[in-house]
Amino acid sequence: MTRSDELYKRALNVLPGGVSRNTVLRTPQPYAAFGKGCVITDLDGVERIDCSNNMASLLHGHADPDIVTAVTEQLQRGSAFTMATEIEVEYAEHLCSRNDSFEQCRFVNSGTEAIMACLKASRAFTGKSMIAKAEGAYHGQYDYAEVSQTPTPGDWGDVDSPNSVPVAHGTPQGALDDVAVIPFNDSKRAIAILEKHKDELACVLIDLMPHRIGLRPADAEYVEALREWTMHNDVLLVFDEVITFRSEYGGLQEQYAVSPDLTAMGKAIGGGFPVGAIAGRRDVMDVMNPKNTPLLFPHSGTFSANPITLTAGLTAMKKFDRDAVARLNTLALRARTGIEDAIQETGAHACVTGAGSMLRIHMKKDVPMNFREAFLTEEENVRLKKLLDHLFESGFLMINTCSAALSTPMTETEIDDLVEAVKRGL
Repeated sequence: MTRSDELYKRALNVLPGGVSRNTVLRTPQPYAAFGKGCVITDLDGVERIDCSNNMASLLHGHADPDIVTAVTEQLQRGSAFTMATEIEVEYAEHLCSRNDSFEQCRFVNSGTEAIMACLKASRAFTGKSMIAKAEGAYHGQYDYAEVSQTPTPGDWGDVDSPNSVPVAHGTPQGALDDVAVIPFNDSKRAIAILEKHKDELACVLIDLMPHRIGLRPADAEYVEALREWTMHNDVLLVFDEVITFRSEYGGLQEQYAVSPDLTAMGKAIGGGFPVGAIAGRRDVMDVMNPKNTPLLFPHSGTFSANPITLTAGLTAMKKFDRDAVARLNTLALRARTGIEDAIQETGAHACVTGAGSMLRIHMKKDVPMNFREAFLTEEENVRLKKLLDHLFESGFLMINTCSAALSTPMTETEIDDLVEAVKRGL
């Protein structure tokens, strides 16, 4: 019995399923001991190239020296205060400088919390309660945001009028009724659904490259159609860039000719610490201004804008300048191209999607356009698990959808080794 086996037996007694995050559960269950750069060493001494980077949150891999130094210095001055700190202003200025649509921002502690704040700010600004979101898109653990995150053919309903399907047992019917579900990358159907609720909608929430829908960038025409419709109907457009902000210097939205009213961020902007942020139009953000009477959206949080997270985040993002973004994106393109070649050479029934510094391998021949096309059959799920297990045994830790989010310590060597391992697996 390994040290990991022994630890998992203990964990089963005190943690549901033995873990605090379902996404880390494996059989047998490994435990990380330490990480350095792009390599994780587990409790039993096995080294693996980390292509997950804590679910896309680590831009610079593990124990980045600059982040470690900056955080250590801040720890010696204090970790949190019931006072604002200078780093809060400095980091807000930096984030706003990266994107013209970021006129003001606020910090929170997770991507889920950032999405919650965006939806509540939208309601406060418009005075309306409904939201619209794409079928299959993950936006964190908030009743409204998680509606139809995991529908199946048995309950997702007609494509012209998708059902609002709960994720968690016991989700209030009222939450389901306040969410209009639209198809991803289908402008005609999406607009038809939005039209039915135009007088009730506070916002349309969209991820430009939703991971669970297939990690395929949204078509420009689809995004532009949503922007035009929201502008004409006094509805806010909210971008979820919790994952995709790492894709370009100012977020994946840089690749589109439209700007949202609000953007939610998280993961990579924390430099390895829990983080979230809301940014957007000054007049919309002003609903959180405590100097207003009446105050439309009281907003606070004990650890929001704590100096440890913001020190790590600012250090990480300053290092992630345009040159660093371009280099990492080039490595990811090398990986996607190499995997495409491997698929062709092996004749595998598979495809690869992604953009920026991310990729995802599908056990499908054609690139999925939406959640229903990306949905895994039982046979596809079995093959995907076999590929994931093969990569894990070959020394590569992937996100459990067979996705990868690269980090700056990686070189062409790690990328080419990954491609070769994928080819053997296929």
